Amino acid sequence: MSKSIDRQLLEDRALRDAALALVKADVEHVKTDFSTEGLVSRFARRMSEGATDVYEDAAEVADDNKGLLAALVAAVVLWFARNPIMSLFDDEFASEEEDYEDGEQGEFWDEYDEAPFDEEQ
Repeated sequence: MSKSIDRQLLEDRALRDAALALVKADVEHVKTDFSTEGLVSRFARRMSEGATDVYEDAAEVADDNKGLLAALVAAVVLWFARNPIMSLFDDEFASEEEDYEDGEQGEFWDEYDEAPFDEEQ
């Protein structure tokens, strides 16, 4: 019985030593990897590779969907030009609001005797 325990102990030690050697080799590999290339340069390289991949994919999709891309660009232009465009309409509506404030209720209320939501009621 003692021989089988000794044999098992030797096998377990051999496995432990082999695992320890693997861990030490991995640690040395990581140290070497970090010493040759810093974290910042590694991050920059991976980001540039990712950005290049995204650009290539976007260029491919844009070539396949030129009409959709044109509509998207037009929507963005209209979004940024919304304030000047709305100011064109504000001038027209401002004159109608001034007429209403002066007591003129407009053509819609001409057919009624009183406005249905009169403030005096």
